[in-house]
Amino acid sequence: MSKAIKAEFRKFFTTRLWWGMLIAIVAAGAALAALFALLFTSGTVMGEGGPGLPTTDAELARTTFTSGIAVGYLLTLAIGVMTVGAEYRHKTITATFLAEPKRSVVMAAKTILLLVVGAMYGFASLVASVATGATILSSRGHEPFADATIWRTLALSLLVLGLWSLIGLGVGILIPNQVAALLIAVGVAWIVEPIIGAVLPLSDVGAAIAPYLPSQATNATLDVQNVGFGGPVANQLTWWGGALVLTGYAVVMALIGTVRTVRSDIS
Repeated sequence: MSKAIKAEFRKFFTTRLWWGMLIAIVAAGAALAALFALLFTSGTVMGEGGPGLPTTDAELARTTFTSGIAVGYLLTLAIGVMTVGAEYRHKTITATFLAEPKRSVVMAAKTILLLVVGAMYGFASLVASVATGATILSSRGHEPFADATIWRTLALSLLVLGLWSLIGLGVGILIPNQVAALLIAVGVAWIVEPIIGAVLPLSDVGAAIAPYLPSQATNATLDVQNVGFGGPVANQLTWWGGALVLTGYAVVMALIGTVRTVRSDIS
């Protein structure tokens, strides 16, 4: 098992993918934190008020520090897809399974890799967003660490990015074509699913289902208010409820991908 884990880390960190993604996620975290900090501390936006806008320093800090997570989890989702998709695309999956015939061991090693990589990228993104956001909030007269729960949100951000990478792993296995898997995964996660989550709360039945969607569970985990077309979502999950739901999605996708890989014919 240890050799399989070392091999997966070596494969990942000997490509240009890892540092390219690192630069992107750090830049996105810093830029979005600066944007939201300036936006939410401007008299124009806060003076008008509106649904979903932060009303306390703690809410302002949480929203600012986690503003880059949406881009972050798309990148880790893409990494999850490419971790296995690239092997199928370049036909290296055969060599991988010849080196380690126990496919379940290979998949377990990939799972560990993605959790660690997701946490690593999350940490880098948070350092950039917190440093940028806290500086701007302090300069605008706001307390960036007004509540101890902010630290919990930052820690859970690492978990969120790791879990989204596992969801990507499952997608990459279920859709053999890497390009198609990337387009479908990103399109559903960033466009289709958030739109569905905004529309569902307009009906009573939909309002009961919406909190369990991946993006809604992600926001709940981070203590960020979900907002639909009808305004803030009233029945949002607790932070631990959102974490459990997102974990469930990641576990199911990783298990489905593992079972399919173990049973499928690799040539």
